[in-house]
Amino acid sequence: MKRFHRLAALLAATAIALLPTTASADVAYPDPLPLTGQQIIHDPTVHQLSDGQYVAYSTGGIIGARLSTNLRDWTDAGNAFTAPPSWWYDYNATADPWAPDLSYRDGRYWLYYAVSSWGTNHSAIGVATSPSGLPGTWTDHGPAFTSETTDSWNAIDPALVRADGELWMAFGSYWTGIRMVRLDPKTGKAIPGATVTHLATRPDAPYAVEGASILHHGRYYYLFASYDACCAGVNSTYKIRVGRSTSVTGPYADSTGTPMLEGGGDLFLSSHGRYTGPGGESTFHTHGRTWLAYHYYDATDNGTPKLGLNALSWTRDGWPAPL
Repeated sequence: MKRFHRLAALLAATAIALLPTTASADVAYPDPLPLTGQQIIHDPTVHQLSDGQYVAYSTGGIIGARLSTNLRDWTDAGNAFTAPPSWWYDYNATADPWAPDLSYRDGRYWLYYAVSSWGTNHSAIGVATSPSGLPGTWTDHGPAFTSETTDSWNAIDPALVRADGELWMAFGSYWTGIRMVRLDPKTGKAIPGATVTHLATRPDAPYAVEGASILHHGRYYYLFASYDACCAGVNSTYKIRVGRSTSVTGPYADSTGTPMLEGGGDLFLSSHGRYTGPGGESTFHTHGRTWLAYHYYDATDNGTPKLGLNALSWTRDGWPAPL
């Protein structure tokens, strides 16, 4: 979810062997790759597992799972967890998890996710591990980081990144925007007393920026974030903006030099044609390429949330662009 949704969403994706062949409705925004099978999704995180399969986890009442052998054809694979951990009910009456983030390190897969309730920052980011990354194999380790109503940030929408031998987690939704905290790589949880760094916000309330994802490429860290309103089907105004920094903790700025703490951020992907309100993004690497995974609301299918996948290209001056 990104702050205000509780959608029953599932996952899907597309093929690395192919680039878009359909005509784009807007030359600035190429269409995502065509998919088959189960395509419904929200807040996707995609990863290639050690057995060669691709797994996608997403928001939607459960942390739903989808599997593919080729990034094009996707099948339903159930739920990441066989049962909700009991501590989830402290943050959500129906134990509804949001916005997962999947990564691999130290011989294990790590799954981060948020648990919160509509319109509050009484929130938690949980962490679980698995030897295979497959649904049904996760061991939950409880909250990795929390926020309370007295805080000026919201502990949802986790996004992990490693930098200079340290482990960091970007997070945040509304409540002054995107933040970052350092994690203990052994426990995967926030270091007690660690500084919470501010990465991006809007100059005006309600500070509608959330769903961070950080990508390291060349000498820069790139901060992608979702701006404006999700979760309203064809009325969604979500869009993805990006800035960069030579340091993982910022300051991040767009191509004009405007800091993301002052409302900056280059427009990276916006509504075009049937693809309404793209956001909830994450990145992953496979077969020598970097891909952006996100959801959009299909204007030809009553605003159903679906998975978009676009490979990334890079401009001469080092900015990402969707293919």
